[in-house]
Amino acid sequence: MGTLGFWRLAQADPDWIAAVDPDGTEHRAGDLLARANRLVHGLRELGLKPGDGLCGLVPNGADGLVLYLAALQAGWYYTPVNWHLTGPEIGYIVADSEAQAFFVDERYAEEGLRGVAESGIDRARVFAFGQVEGVRPASDLTDGRSAAAPAGRTAGATMHYTSGTTGQPKGVRRPLSGLDPDDAAEMMTFLLSMFGITPGKENAHLVTSPNYHTAVTQFGGTALHMGHTLVYMDRWDAEETLRLCERYRVSNSHMVPTHFKRLLTLPEEVRSRYDLSSLRWMIHAAAPCPVPVKWAMFEWWGDCIYEYYAATEGGGTIATPEGWKKHPGTVGTAWPISELLIVDENLEPVPTGTPGTIYMKMMGVRFEYKGDQAKTEAGRLKDHFTVGDIGYLDEEGFLFLCDRKADMIISGGANIYPAEIENELMVHPKVADVAVFGIPDEEWGEQIKAVVEPAPGAAPSPELAAEILGSLKGRLSKMKWPKSIDFIEEMPREPNGKLLKRKLRDPYWEGRDRAI
Repeated sequence: MGTLGFWRLAQADPDWIAAVDPDGTEHRAGDLLARANRLVHGLRELGLKPGDGLCGLVPNGADGLVLYLAALQAGWYYTPVNWHLTGPEIGYIVADSEAQAFFVDERYAEEGLRGVAESGIDRARVFAFGQVEGVRPASDLTDGRSAAAPAGRTAGATMHYTSGTTGQPKGVRRPLSGLDPDDAAEMMTFLLSMFGITPGKENAHLVTSPNYHTAVTQFGGTALHMGHTLVYMDRWDAEETLRLCERYRVSNSHMVPTHFKRLLTLPEEVRSRYDLSSLRWMIHAAAPCPVPVKWAMFEWWGDCIYEYYAATEGGGTIATPEGWKKHPGTVGTAWPISELLIVDENLEPVPTGTPGTIYMKMMGVRFEYKGDQAKTEAGRLKDHFTVGDIGYLDEEGFLFLCDRKADMIISGGANIYPAEIENELMVHPKVADVAVFGIPDEEWGEQIKAVVEPAPGAAPSPELAAEILGSLKGRLSKMKWPKSIDFIEEMPREPNGKLLKRKLRDPYWEGRDRAI
C-alpha cells in the first residue's frame, strides 16, 4: 500500500485541482484537505466518535465532498440525503441513521428544516452551508481549528439509504474496517481497476448524477482516490456534458441510459462540435439500456462504453465493450470477487439459459439493513444475496436481465417503489383501491401510472384525478408522483386479496418487449 488515497495525494501535491464545482470554481487538493481536517477537529469537539453518523443535505460540489472526506478519515458513517425528499422523509433518515450532526445547504433549507423538526435532532448539531435562518454556519465547526491531520485516523464509510419495497428506506451499513483511511481508499480503487481504469492526475471524472446515489459516490470517491479531478454537474444537460468533457479532458464518468438517449437526440452539428478524444471509460448502469441506443453510442464514442449490474448491497457484473458486442444486451459477467447464482422458486439452481431469481455474492463483504435483521436475512441464501431481479446466464456466463424486481419502476435511472405511492394515495377519502406501476416512456424508460377505483359516490373525472394528485403535495417527493391517473370500476384482485397487477399493466405494454 502506499501511493493512492486522497489524503496522501493531497499532501504530496497540494496544488492538484481535485474538484471543480458546477459553477466552475476550482478546488486545490491542499485546501480540501485542510477543510476536511478542520471539520474532523470541530466535530470531535462536538463529541463525535468512531462509529457515529452524520447526514448531509447538500448539492453536488466541494461542500459535500468535504463531509465525505472528513467522515472517511475519522471512522464515521456519512449519509448523503436525497434532496428531492420532503421534510418527513428527510427527518426519518436523520433519526434512523442516529446522525450526530446534520448539514443543510441553503438551497434545501425549507424541507431541511422540516426534517430537523421531524427528526428531533438537537439544533446545536445542525449546521448550514450558506444562509439558513436559525442554523449555525458550518464554518463554526472549522474556523480557528487546526488544519493538521487529526490524531487516531481510522477509515469511515458511507451509509446510503435504499428505498424499501415496503415502508421506509433502509440504511445499508457495513462494518468499519479499522484500517488506515488511505489504505482503505487504496483498496476501494479495486472497483475502478476492474474496468481497467488507471490512476493519474491526467484523468478527470465527470459527476453526472446526484451524489446521494450509492454508485455516484462510490465511483466519484474512488476516482478521486486515484488522483482524478472530480468535475461536478448540477443539473444534467446533454450539451453541457459534451462541453465539460472537452474542457476538462474527461476520461471517465458514470451515467444512466436516459443520458445516452438525450445525448443521441442532439443535432449532428452539436454532437460533432466537441472534442471527445479523452473519453476512455464511460460506465453506465442503473437501468436497462436498449440495444439500439447502445450500438449508436458505440458508433459515436467508440469502444469506451462499459456497463455493470450491481446492488448497493454488494456484488455484480461487468460488460466490457468487447463482451457486450459479442453478447448484445448482456449486463456482463461476474466481477472477479463476485459470484452469480440463478435459482428457481425452490431456491434450486436453474439450467443455463433459464430465467430465475439472481443472487449475488461478494467475497468478504457483509452488510446489514440498519435496524432490520429480518429484511437482511430475507434476501439471503447462505452467502448470496438478492434484490429480487430476474435473469438468466448464457453458456459463457454472461448475465441477461429479464424483468425487474417484481414491480419496481425505473424512471430516468431512479428506482421508484409503487407500494410507497399506493400507501399515500389510499389515504384519500375518494379512493377505494389503487394500483401503481410503470408504463413505457420514450424519454425516461418508464413513467408512473396510477389506476384508481373511486370510492362509492365519487365520479371519475379529470378534476378528481387532479384532486387526488394534489393530495400528495408535501407528503411525497414530486419525482414519485404518478404522471397520470386512470379510473377502473373494480380492481382485479384474487379472493385472497392479492392484486393482479399484471392484468392492469399488460395492456400498456402491448406490442412492446416488456422483457428488458
